[in-house]
Amino acid sequence: MYQKGNWKFTSESVTEGHPDKICDAISDAVLDSIIDQDPLARVACETAVTTGMIMIMGEITTEAYADIPRIARECVREIGYTGHSHGFDADDCAVLTSINEQSPDIARGVDKALENRLNETSDTLSTGAGDQGMMFGYANSDTPELMPMPVSLAHDLCRQLTAVRKAGEERLLPDGKSQVTVAYVDDKPVHIDTVVISTQHT
Repeated sequence: MYQKGNWKFTSESVTEGHPDKICDAISDAVLDSIIDQDPLARVACETAVTTGMIMIMGEITTEAYADIPRIARECVREIGYTGHSHGFDADDCAVLTSINEQSPDIARGVDKALENRLNETSDTLSTGAGDQGMMFGYANSDTPELMPMPVSLAHDLCRQLTAVRKAGEERLLPDGKSQVTVAYVDDKPVHIDTVVISTQHT
């Protein structure tokens, strides 16, 4: 039964070989490659992965050149998918790209704010806003790194799972996930209720 201040909270984390992380790593690497060459580039790049295939799509407006298939393969190789026995192979997967320039309507909104276009602006409102958003969590005093205890523990477990695999544990493969439930009393973490770890393996 729930009592004020007494509750359980569950967080999960995934390893670098989880499809969500692979997609994030590839999109980040494409962005980094372009921004290194063209700091004013506009990059809205999304990645999807499935068995034997990487799809990279979006809107990129830049003068820079990025070898997107090479970047994607390097990311997958660095993560550890280097053979068919792993279920995914950096050197043998298909890499499909569908990249267009940024929509003129979005570009217009980013280049110049509506207030600026209507001559109703100060300098602070002269730049428009795009359609991309940033998501965020919260900090608290559960841990020294100011992260909530459940997610901090889940991240630690996934980091250790990756470290053990990279240290030579041949039975472990790159995809994995951890989930930690922590019990709180008087809004303070008091004990770990549940730990779940799953990992891809041979």
